Amino acid sequence: MLQTVWVSSPGSWALQESGCHRQGKKRSWKCRFVRTIIQHPCRRHAPKRSRKARMLRKIQICLCFCFVSGILYEISLLSSCVFSYLPVAQQYLTPEQVLNLGKSIIFLETTERLEPPPLVSCSVESAARIYQDRPIILFMRGLTNETALDLNTSYAAFSLLSSMKNVFIFPLQMETVFQETPLLQWYNQVVPEQEKNWVHVSSDASRLALIWKYGGIYMDTDVISIRPIPQESFLAAQKSRFSSNGIFGFPARHKFVWDCMEDFVLKYNGNIWGNQGPYLMTRMLKTLCNLTDFRGTEDHSCQNISFLNPQRFYPIPYPAWSRYYQVWDESPSFNHSYALHLWNFMNRNRKVVVAGSNTLAEKLYKTYCPTTYEDLIQNARHRDLPGPEDVE
Repeated sequence: MLQTVWVSSPGSWALQESGCHRQGKKRSWKCRFVRTIIQHPCRRHAPKRSRKARMLRKIQICLCFCFVSGILYEISLLSSCVFSYLPVAQQYLTPEQVLNLGKSIIFLETTERLEPPPLVSCSVESAARIYQDRPIILFMRGLTNETALDLNTSYAAFSLLSSMKNVFIFPLQMETVFQETPLLQWYNQVVPEQEKNWVHVSSDASRLALIWKYGGIYMDTDVISIRPIPQESFLAAQKSRFSSNGIFGFPARHKFVWDCMEDFVLKYNGNIWGNQGPYLMTRMLKTLCNLTDFRGTEDHSCQNISFLNPQRFYPIPYPAWSRYYQVWDESPSFNHSYALHLWNFMNRNRKVVVAGSNTLAEKLYKTYCPTTYEDLIQNARHRDLPGPEDVE
């Protein structure tokens, strides 16, 4: 269990259970504090006091009222959750402590690379800006406890992301993640070196286990957030009658996610790309309801699970993924979207955002991850410009 720590100085930090929980420790502490200050035993037949005593009593009550008001004001500043005061080093918090705060936005990097590229940085930054009252967690397979403390100075993206008050970067320890889930037995038996899609399969498994244990929203690292997702239990339709697993959200211990983990193990086939990912989500959703085509921009609902319209995350479908890296005569508004999936898996030519290119992707970076754009793209361009000594 986390302990609630209260501080009265704006320059300090506070680790607390989510301030959004109305019945949490915060409220009970406040009530006890108020009772301690303002409740006094009253005598039913107290003698009449002198005018001076009554005046002194009123002054005492006023002082108490002012003091309590000050304390309640301090508490109200903390009510926007833990991230109002986090200039302290974030590596002192464990993944479980942060995840237990609730409603995390989770990203995964299951390759061994240690430097997040600009698109990953943009995805995390955009989520941190859109969901300022929620923890944004990037789990990295290549990260260890030993390397975690050095990376802020080693890589520009780490320094950029770790400076954001609600962003946390942790090692991805799969054996720990899979504890108490059906996936642990599968993980102990599988041989990663013999799996041709291990990077994707291990990511598919990890996202299910993390969301089942702690709840929240999972997002791929090529998803740029543009507005909050209002639904708590949802899957994202990639097209009619077909679900993606690149972004989904559920409360902790949701039965649908548990059933997906069981199906993951029962029908495991690592040779088929997506069998443990979007195809799994689709076949499990079909066991609950009859999927129909989308008409317009409406969402579908299936046993309290929202099946969100493709316009919410995939307004540009994967066959047209390269349009993100083209110049548009008029940029789309994406008024019906919560986030945009940039289809990095399809990006075989490794198209990137270039400063001054005026592509749609560059405009998205400028709007939704401006720090990434400035630090990792504009600054890189300036570094690549020839200096006076390079000009003949």
